[in-house]
Amino acid sequence: MQHLMERAPERQCVYVADSAHFPYGEKTPAEIIEHALAATTLIVRQFSPRAVIIACNTISVTALPALRAAFPTVPIVGTVPAIKRAAAISRNRRIGLLATRATIAHPYTVQLEQRFAADCTIVPRADGTLIAFIEHDLFGASAVARHNAVAPAVSYFLEHGCDTIVLACTHFLHMAEDIAQAAGAGIAVIDSRDGVVRQALAVIAHETIGAKTSCSNTCNIEEGRKSAVSQDPVTDRHALSVGHILGNGTVYVSGFTRPADEAEYCTLCARLQLPFGGLLQ
Repeated sequence: MQHLMERAPERQCVYVADSAHFPYGEKTPAEIIEHALAATTLIVRQFSPRAVIIACNTISVTALPALRAAFPTVPIVGTVPAIKRAAAISRNRRIGLLATRATIAHPYTVQLEQRFAADCTIVPRADGTLIAFIEHDLFGASAVARHNAVAPAVSYFLEHGCDTIVLACTHFLHMAEDIAQAAGAGIAVIDSRDGVVRQALAVIAHETIGAKTSCSNTCNIEEGRKSAVSQDPVTDRHALSVGHILGNGTVYVSGFTRPADEAEYCTLCARLQLPFGGLLQ
């Protein structure tokens, strides 16, 4: 979300973490689809978003068809492993894939590998331990603790001769710098952020053109297309509704699994200078 806000500061964004059902990467496909549908239903009902970005590789490779079928009028942008980009930059054709167990095993990921990296060796590593560290311990962790958390994964990829590491879980973006430092010079550490943001902005731009054309032809603007902060009521229906958002970039969660979780989210939002909206129900 921060990457999107940096690229398009005029857009209003909210972030909803389905923390009540963490971790997604250890769930069955049916469970992933069930929880993703429930979370997206809540988002659409509360915020009438112009577009929804699924900032989770596991949900994207597993549930995108179901989400798009359930919400045909809402553009839904997925986040999938940056295997195509990795294959384009890897020199020795050995690529490390750091992801969840569900993402690694899903046929969609296998198709990406076959389509874009057929001449590469993909070295997968499912690291639920690192994901749990990021979810529960990262934002109070020392530099030594952060290094120790990423060291097993980085060592694994270096031992297998990888010159490129794909961060195929959005949790890992919080530790991209730690991973890059531990990997050292000459090892590329990449993710999907740029591609996802470009696609989201392209989708919104396409919808904007359609909205302007519709307004020109009919001179009728739907009330649902108006934003509380809009300068252009036709083109600026953002992901917000009056009374629900504390500010641009508000972070919400669906639940807490441990007593300390609320304090950790408060710490995270304070450090990132984002409003914390608490539970979204």
